[in-house]
Amino acid sequence: MTRNPFDPEFSQLPAMMPIFPLAGVLLLPRARLPLNIFEPRYLAMVEDALGSGRMIGMIQPLDPAGREREPAVYSCGCAGRITSFAETDDGRCLITLTGVARFEIGREVEGARGYRRVVPDWRPFRADLEPESCGDIDRHRLLGALKTYFRVQGLSVDWKSIESTLDERLVNSLAMICPFTPGEKQALLEAPTLAERGKLLIGLVEMAILDSHDGDGPPPKH
Repeated sequence: MTRNPFDPEFSQLPAMMPIFPLAGVLLLPRARLPLNIFEPRYLAMVEDALGSGRMIGMIQPLDPAGREREPAVYSCGCAGRITSFAETDDGRCLITLTGVARFEIGREVEGARGYRRVVPDWRPFRADLEPESCGDIDRHRLLGALKTYFRVQGLSVDWKSIESTLDERLVNSLAMICPFTPGEKQALLEAPTLAERGKLLIGLVEMAILDSHDGDGPPPKH
């Protein structure tokens, strides 16, 4: 995979960055996340990010059901670069974040214009800046489980497209779009390598299939 010329080098990653706490929403390196921004403080965040590196840190609150204005958050998130932007007539912004690298929160600093900011520690995830090689994912098991999973969920998909998708894009996209719990999404985020994320993804999909049958016999054969 060719490196995007807009991708930052490790030394160019920001020393301070806004965070956007959002439960159940996952961003992973090189994956794309569309967002509908309407709250004034996050409109300000997008405006400021567009003028300064275009980076925003996606992170989950510890309590997905909480309603605090500034909830406690997990220590690990993923930063994305704004790669598309559009305004709407009713005052919203439609943006797409492309994942750059995961980060640990070094410390939280004073916010700006109502949104929160942190000093990120990029060092544990330096490898995120380079695409991971293919071949470490059990694609046969994953695709077999997905066929049953999507059938159970009543979803129709373009299987030719899925089967031709490279390992990293396939695993990361599925981790982001499948309706897993916030805790499961966090576990997928924190998986150290693509291979480990793939194993966890397969386990979660197979568990969801079993749960859908409520213990009434084995799931349908692939």
